[in-house]
Amino acid sequence: MNQLMIKFMAELQAGLAVTLGASIITLIFSLLFGTLLAIGQLSKYRWLRKLATIYVEFFKNIPLLVVAMFFFIVVPLYFIPINGFTAGVLGLILYTTAFIAETIRTGLLSIPKGQKEAGQSTGLSESEIMREIILPQAFRVVLPALGNQFVDLIKNSSILAVVAAGDLMYHGDLIASNTFQTLDTYLLIGLMYLSLTLPLSYLMRYLEMRLAWGYQPKRFSLKLSQLEWRKKSSRKELINNETVRSLHLD
Repeated sequence: MNQLMIKFMAELQAGLAVTLGASIITLIFSLLFGTLLAIGQLSKYRWLRKLATIYVEFFKNIPLLVVAMFFFIVVPLYFIPINGFTAGVLGLILYTTAFIAETIRTGLLSIPKGQKEAGQSTGLSESEIMREIILPQAFRVVLPALGNQFVDLIKNSSILAVVAAGDLMYHGDLIASNTFQTLDTYLLIGLMYLSLTLPLSYLMRYLEMRLAWGYQPKRFSLKLSQLEWRKKSSRKELINNETVRSLHLD
């Protein structure tokens, strides 16, 4: 495995860069479109709610491979020529947007109605209430779920290998076919994916703990416990002193 890594270091680095680039681009656009779709699903306009719901249900219930192959084969054949990377990223964006929209919609529904009423009482418009009051709280609620979506996105980016986009999995297939060392090659590729997803999973777990309502850092909790212990000790000492004083008076 070490020999493979040394020999094909340039190809692996190039594939890793493509995987990261595609994942970051997809995450940015999916967050933007997913937020708009989530707001559309909760809109007061019926036609907008139906349109957003149809999009989400459609892309949630078809395979990612079908979406990627549509842009890789059908779009260049009947519309405009695009390369494999563009086709794969477009497929990832459309597919991931549906899941992020559902996640954000759940966060929006978790915010009490009193928040919106409070914003209305201060004279804020609907868009200002959504932008300045509702969305920040909703993102705080769903941040762990969005982190999981990003982890899934990195794993789903392996679909780029099917459309010859030059990602990590694509280069892994080439190395395995040229060297016939399939076990070592795919084990190495798996470890490289793990090096991306595992730290991100731990980061999301840490952020989930930090952003939890009522969270207190360990140092702060320790200081509080020490303060409470001192108060209890002082109270016991005061009681003992009062008892001794009353005995002397008797």
